[in-house]
Amino acid sequence: MLPILLSVIVISFSGVMMPGPMFAVTLAKSYKSPWAGAYISLGHAVIEIPLILLIYFGFAPFFQNSTVRLVLSVLGSGMIIWMGISMFRTRTEVVSKGKDLPYNAFTAGILTSGFNPFFLVWWATIGSMLIMWILDFGTKGLIALILVHWSCDLVWLTLVSNVIYRTHSLWGRKPQEWLFIACSLLLVGFGLWFLISGIQLVI
Repeated sequence: MLPILLSVIVISFSGVMMPGPMFAVTLAKSYKSPWAGAYISLGHAVIEIPLILLIYFGFAPFFQNSTVRLVLSVLGSGMIIWMGISMFRTRTEVVSKGKDLPYNAFTAGILTSGFNPFFLVWWATIGSMLIMWILDFGTKGLIALILVHWSCDLVWLTLVSNVIYRTHSLWGRKPQEWLFIACSLLLVGFGLWFLISGIQLVI
């Protein structure tokens, strides 16, 4: 099982280290706590673990259905765009007055996971392959897969939030505001991409 778990680590880190909605929110929430990434990964697990179980028990084709993907893309794009806009609007208050975003880190992990259609499709495709590899090891293998994959999320996001929290005061106000602008644009951009990709499924 060890070679399979090593493959899970490599594939998991290649996914978690890619810029996306969860990474963007981690950067922004790290202003308030060095453990924002850990809380975001916990919120992420609230969505991810039930999803893994669903796919393990044969529901992968449901998430690959074009109608389901369209609905998820429309709903997800709206939520991700809202998060980006709210981040843009509160950037000055966060940097200058210590105000926090209108959602906590744990909730951010849930929202950026549950409303990310490509996260769901990733598990229905690449994730299904990982689950298929582990099937021969039964429940023990499934638990190991979940723990190893989630640990990759936890380690990376916690590292990011600690670095941002401990260094952001050294940047100056303008660079900090530009970071929030970049993160908000990233969220809006992903939201629009989710929407366009979903619409293309039925054209």
